[in-house]
Amino acid sequence: MAYSSTRDFVALSDLHPNLARPNVIGVVIGKTDVRSFPDRKNIGSERYTFSFTIRDSPNYFINVNSWGREEYIRSLSESFRVGDCVTIENPLVQSKEVEREEKFNPVTPSCYKLLLSESHSVVKTSSCYEVDTKLLSLLHLPVKDPQDYYSLGDIIANGQSLDGRVLNVLAAVMSVGEPKYFMTSDKRKGQRCEVKLYDETEMSFPIVCWDNESIQLAQSWIPRETVIFASDVRINFDKFRNCMTATVISKTIITTNPETAEANVLFSFIKDSALSGALHDKMEEQSKESINLETIVDVYTVEQLKEKALQNDGKLEPVYGIIYGYISTLDIDDNASKVIRNRCSICRFIVNEMSNTCTFCSDVSSDSKSTFASFDILIDLTDHTGTLYSCYLSDCVAEETLGCTVHEFLTLTDDKKTALKWQLLLEQSKIYFKVTLSPSWRTGLKVNVLSCKLADPAEASWSLLGKETGNKRL
Repeated sequence: MAYSSTRDFVALSDLHPNLARPNVIGVVIGKTDVRSFPDRKNIGSERYTFSFTIRDSPNYFINVNSWGREEYIRSLSESFRVGDCVTIENPLVQSKEVEREEKFNPVTPSCYKLLLSESHSVVKTSSCYEVDTKLLSLLHLPVKDPQDYYSLGDIIANGQSLDGRVLNVLAAVMSVGEPKYFMTSDKRKGQRCEVKLYDETEMSFPIVCWDNESIQLAQSWIPRETVIFASDVRINFDKFRNCMTATVISKTIITTNPETAEANVLFSFIKDSALSGALHDKMEEQSKESINLETIVDVYTVEQLKEKALQNDGKLEPVYGIIYGYISTLDIDDNASKVIRNRCSICRFIVNEMSNTCTFCSDVSSDSKSTFASFDILIDLTDHTGTLYSCYLSDCVAEETLGCTVHEFLTLTDDKKTALKWQLLLEQSKIYFKVTLSPSWRTGLKVNVLSCKLADPAEASWSLLGKETGNKRL
């Protein structure tokens, strides 16, 4: 069925090569970057191309290719993104060479493909207000059987036997990395972005995006709230990291927050695990008094702690210990919103800053909810062997370290905040910590500071001597 507007559109399922000057409409579900190739007719020049996939019904979608001058192709490509609705006037309908074309393009139910011509075809985007909601709902329907996917645990269990295979994955987003830009050996600009996925079977699995379109899509995903169905991703064994990975390729179509029974089960898992994790943190903080710091006696250098983490094959149990070092980064005089966050008094999870509501207590009456301000500071800890980045200094431990409550801190002038910072920076300290392996944490290790106080110089020196002679205990 085609969706009508001011002009008549031909349903994608009704297209055929003998149809004169068809007009079609569809929502963009996949798109590649612009690429160039040597022009065989004009030696020394290049032709430019990109492709995308549009859908107009639950069962029908088709690939669209465009070739032409660089200015035309780049302008056309930049005029829309995945998720936009487009109308195409007068495309050329061609039979596709299935075996050759589906090797590099998304597999479609159509026997045809559309070609765009700069001189004859027109592509226009439509605002969401001009589009039938049924068309936009297609963005949440996977292009493959929603039951046809590998769990992350299945991929890891099968290991290198899946190396090079192309398959489907249903998973939740644990974290989205920052895009990294580089220059290739032939002086072309490149980019890379790594996303960590998880599901009921595995808590950290990398999927890598190499093209700008998938990277932009990934940047819209909300960690621990977004589920994706990625059809036709390539699975590889990463020899350098000794693990399985997935890669987004030109065949891949990613459905964000799919509306399927299987995805709903995963959504429930996300909510339950996030809530139980928040409640676990709450219970741990409430029982802080029962953690007797005097029972923590193992002393580490930064280097030794990192080595211990690497030696545990991704199964690092919580490690409690002591580091004699100093705070090397403490940005408390920049912006109060970066060091103080509101938390839900029920689950202690950080609340949405715009609405001031808790995501995970949505079933609780708002009358019984309240929030409280809490320190939420990331610091760097350094000793003579290296640095632990983005360590977590929070709540009452932060108040003890800074020597003031949240409310007292908020009354300080910028000058006094800076003076407070320099009272603590680069001072030899005795730091009690808890370290857990956390794929969602930016460094892979989540370091919680349990206590940070100025160290006795003699004790610190004696401890350092003990470490150098291999003695691990005070």
